[in-house]
Amino acid sequence: MEVVILHGSKQIGMLAADAIEALLRRKPNAVLGLATGSSPLPVYDELAARHQRDGLDFSQAHAFALDEYVGLEHGHPESYREVIRREFTSRVNIAEGNVHTPDGAAEDLPAACRDYEEAMRAAGGVDLQILGVGTDGHIGFNEPGSSLASRTRIKTLIEQTRRDNARFFASLSEVPHHVVTQGLGTILEARHVVLIATGAQKAPAVRDFVEGPVSAICPASVLQFHPHATILMDEAAASSLKLADFYRHTHDHKPAWQGL
Repeated sequence: MEVVILHGSKQIGMLAADAIEALLRRKPNAVLGLATGSSPLPVYDELAARHQRDGLDFSQAHAFALDEYVGLEHGHPESYREVIRREFTSRVNIAEGNVHTPDGAAEDLPAACRDYEEAMRAAGGVDLQILGVGTDGHIGFNEPGSSLASRTRIKTLIEQTRRDNARFFASLSEVPHHVVTQGLGTILEARHVVLIATGAQKAPAVRDFVEGPVSAICPASVLQFHPHATILMDEAAASSLKLADFYRHTHDHKPAWQGL
């Protein structure tokens, strides 16, 4: 796990975009894993700017979203398919048919989960997965207590997560109780994971999953097992880390050829 502490979200967005641009130039048909929420927005803004300014090409790329609410009709403005489209894919030249999200409106949800796993395998697997982290250490919608080997499945949201997401809805009562999410075992199969954490409210979760034990109570801690996990955070999110000075020193002296 590589921990990179930066001054703010703009720097984080640029560094993550550098990794994605390098991947696309090396492998134009790369498979990207997309997250929602506020954490990846600077990355999507930077990628859209590079597409408009420099012609960064997404035409052969595929994208798979991490999760989706259960019970929202197709086209609902807060469904994650619509959020991903609004925040990122409509701003670049990725083909609409190459953007995939779990089907939270399927009649047979377990079958839809299996189909989603198969679609990722058929595409060759995720090359680079973008992640955020919840205040309780969840990634995707893998809430505390999730199996470290879990696959794409239906999960019940804890109330803290529903409250955190209520700002996107008219009221808490409109936030669904269930979701379809990639599992922790699914996420671990991505070749490169880039997790973004910003703000002091994320500091306890960052401390727990970076420097604490690997445990289902902190789902993001499973990334300690990943061979290529990059954690990008601002100073506020890093404020509880015991080894923060070491992480800064390591990044400051990292060879340029090594990349992210």
